[in-house]
Parts: sequence; C-alpha cells; structure tokens
Amino acid sequence: MTHDNFPCFIFDMILCCIRAERQKLAHSAIFPACILIPVIPVIMGTFNYLQNIEILKSQWYSLWTQLTLFYSTFFYAPLIALYCSYMWRLEHRNNNWNVFMSAPVHISCLYLGKLAVILFVTLITQFWLGILYLIAGKLAGLPGLCPISIYFWLLRGTIAAVAIGALQLLLSMVIRSFSVPIGIALIGSVMGMLIANKGLGLFWPYSLMLMGMNSNKSTDSLAGNSLVFAIATFLFFLLFFLVAIKILENRDVQT
Repeated sequence: MTHDNFPCFIFDMILCCIRAERQKLAHSAIFPACILIPVIPVIMGTFNYLQNIEILKSQWYSLWTQLTLFYSTFFYAPLIALYCSYMWRLEHRNNNWNVFMSAPVHISCLYLGKLAVILFVTLITQFWLGILYLIAGKLAGLPGLCPISIYFWLLRGTIAAVAIGALQLLLSMVIRSFSVPIGIALIGSVMGMLIANKGLGLFWPYSLMLMGMNSNKSTDSLAGNSLVFAIATFLFFLLFFLVAIKILENRDVQT
C-alpha cells in the first residue's frame, strides 16, 4: 500500500465499521426511542410555557426556553448515553468482545464507526425535535414560523454531541451495566446546567450541549464565542477518543 492510498484505506475501514454498526440497529428499540422520548420534554415545555404565557413575552423564543429547560438538562445527554449503551451491549455479551477485538481493522476505526452511528441517530433526534418544536408552537398559537436562529442552535447542540458521544462511548465501553452510564449522563447534565450558569461551561463537556442549544435562554449566550465553543468540543472529543483507544490497545481478548 502506498502512502498516498493510506488515507483512503483508513476511510474505507471506517465505512466498513459504520455499515457493521448500522446492521446492529436493525429492528432495535433505538429509533422508537429517538422518536418517542423527545415528545416528553416538548409536552412539558409547552405546558410550562402556556402556564406562564403572561410573563413569557418573546413568543417563539420563550417557548424555546421552556422546551430546552427540560430537554437539554434532563433528556438530551441521557438519550445519547442510551444509544451508546446499546451500541456496546452486544460486545459485552458472551464472547462477542473477542470477535470485536479480533476484527481485521484498527480499533480506532471500530470506535469511530460506533461514534458515527451515534451521531447519525442523534442528528435524527435533533431534526425531530425541531419538527416537534414547530408543531408545539403552532398548537400554542404562535404566529408565523420559528426564527432561523433556533435551528442554528439545534445544529450547534448536535455538534456538541460529538464530545458527549465520545465520552459516553468510553463510559459504556468500560462499564458493563446498561443503565449506569445513562445515570452518569443525567447527573452530568444537571451539573452542566449549574456549571454553565457560573460561566465555566467550556470546561465541562455536558455544559457544551446546553450552551450549544442555548438552553433556557432567548438570546444567544455564545454570541461571538462559537469558535471557542467548537474548539472546546473538539478537544473534549480528542481527549475521550485517545483515552478509549489507549484502553482498547491494552485490553486483552477475554478467555
């Protein structure tokens, strides 16, 4: 293999891993979860908005503050954790870990394949949330369409999922329990809200999701700081990715 062909070879290996991971999702409960679970915070946020409509005067933006108050803090990261726990569930069963570790591809490609599938499902979740938000706004009697900036915040929150996906994949890899990493994600999100409110959100990965979504705020809290936000997200991703690969490199096939 020539040096020029090496990047293409790595890319092909990652694509093979992605296809293999996607097959695991066939007929799984992941897609029903990404459709049904976001409905809960949308209902809660819309109800809260309607109950306080006399003091929430910013219409679409006010609805967004109430919806993300519940979704970003209590549902978003745990949903990603749910996806990650499911992706590792098969490897933790019987001797499937041996099959995983003996695959004829580099372990970094295996990890990135899982992460890519997680991000794909997360993108679907976020897209669906945007649709639910629009439906909720119309049912609540809001005029016109929602502001374009809302969808930019949705996209930014999806980008933050790169860091959380890498972290939760790492946790689900080393923790055999299905539910414990989900609980960690919930605790991390609640702490993320508190840390972000103190202005330290860039130093806590779960806060990045709330900041990206502009959770519970009607004006952009990251105005002028999007580049710093992107750099922080990448650095967290890189940290968790390198730690995961180091653990995998030193983990033997189980007998």
